[in-house]
Amino acid sequence: MTDVAPSPARGQKPAQGEPVIDRGLRLLAAFGPGHEALTLEQLSARADLPKATALRLARRLIDWGALERHEDGRFVIGLRLLEVATLSPRGHGIRSAALPVMGELHRLTGQHVLLAVLDGNEAVLVERLSSPQAGKVLFRVGGRLPLHATSVGLVLLAHAPHDVRQSVLAGDHRRPDGGRPLSAAELRGRLANVYREGVALASLDRPEPMSSVAVPITGRQRSVVAALAVVVPTGAISMAALKQPVIAAGRAVSRAL
Repeated sequence: MTDVAPSPARGQKPAQGEPVIDRGLRLLAAFGPGHEALTLEQLSARADLPKATALRLARRLIDWGALERHEDGRFVIGLRLLEVATLSPRGHGIRSAALPVMGELHRLTGQHVLLAVLDGNEAVLVERLSSPQAGKVLFRVGGRLPLHATSVGLVLLAHAPHDVRQSVLAGDHRRPDGGRPLSAAELRGRLANVYREGVALASLDRPEPMSSVAVPITGRQRSVVAALAVVVPTGAISMAALKQPVIAAGRAVSRAL
């Protein structure tokens, strides 16, 4: 296997051993929340590539449809990537089966309904249904959520492979809302409860106090393939009252897979 050289210093040519595809992926990874549209200078800086290299790669990606360029010169992600992303069975396949049930749950609660899958040491949100009057949350479709501090994350982590659980238990447990982090022992205890009871509860205080209930979704081999959750303003609805509808919804999606 060819070793990949470290990123070049600003203004220098990329190392000869770095594959072009790696540089292209770095260019795509430069986009993110708050950085949806980038100038060439911003793209070059965030990808840590010389401007000439960034421009050359960006043009190739535009030709393929992975990037688009606005009239003001800024680059944005292209629709071709969305087209490719919909082919993911762990994302679009589960989403297609879950959407009818998520719609019913959304009509019942009038709040947020989330669908997430495990990806490494994080959860990826593949769908979110929200009403205009729903409370503010940090989550966006395609965004990543911490496994240790969200209800969908706790469900996925409780059923994750042993090495993933150990990695998260040994890692950083800071909360996205700045609240008190759980110790490894506390997190281990919560995961045991989630695994035993088949449901996870979690709360975050920012951007406003919200609480959630999540359950696992199982595939044909009875393994957990996703997590389904309802997120509501803290205190607006009893978590005990939400459990049964969410559990029933999770079972319905599992039967549809």
